[in-house]
Parts: sequence; C-alpha cells; structure tokens
Amino acid sequence: MGGTVLLTFEVIAEALRERIRSGGLKPGDALPTQAVLMAEYGTSSLSVQKAMALLKQDGYAISRPGKGAFVAYSDADGDSGDGEAGNGSVGGTAARVEALELALARTLEQLTSLQGRVEALEKGVTERDH
Repeated sequence: MGGTVLLTFEVIAEALRERIRSGGLKPGDALPTQAVLMAEYGTSSLSVQKAMALLKQDGYAISRPGKGAFVAYSDADGDSGDGEAGNGSVGGTAARVEALELALARTLEQLTSLQGRVEALEKGVTERDH
C-alpha cells in the first residue's frame, strides 16, 4: 500500500474483505467469531470489534442479533432468488445503516456516561463549596 502501515484492525478487515472478494466467504456465510480472529491475529477484542465495524460500514458484513456476523449480500446478489437473499439483508446499504445505527447507539451511551460524570463532578464541587 505504498508505504502505508495498516493498523491491526485494518489488516483484519482487509483480510476478511479479500476472503469475501475471492469467494472464500460467500454471501450469507458466517464470519469467523471474535475469539477465532483474536487467536488468528494475536490481538485484542477491541481490534476485532473495530475490524467488524469497518466491514459493516463498508457493506461487507451484517449482524444478526444472537447469531453473529455474516457476509452481506451485495445488491446484485440480493435478487438471486435463492430464498435467503431477501431474508433480512438488502445488500450493502442495509449493512451500512446498521453500522451507523450501532455507532450512534455507542456514541449516545458515551454521551450519557459523560453527562453523568459531569453531573457527579458538579455535585461534588457544589457540596464542597457549602
């Protein structure tokens, strides 16, 4: 990549993208679990989570609550008539929307946590002033 050093999560995401592009992983296939990727790359769960978020953002993966992450159906595959294509995935757009919703939910959680911490600090300062 022209001298650019990729971060671990980028390496994981690119390796999975390549497996998808080459057909090693097909639409609807389960992606390797977090534990498998952590062992394979000798990395933390955070790096694996960031890689998965990147894949979802780029439209390569989609999550199914309670089941894991799966290869997303491309827009071209979406109407292949194999029964599963129309079941829960509309292609890359759906995966990108899901990734954005997840990022928004995490951001909201962080903001709520920060707001609570600020309020606690302000309360502590007020109590010390009296």
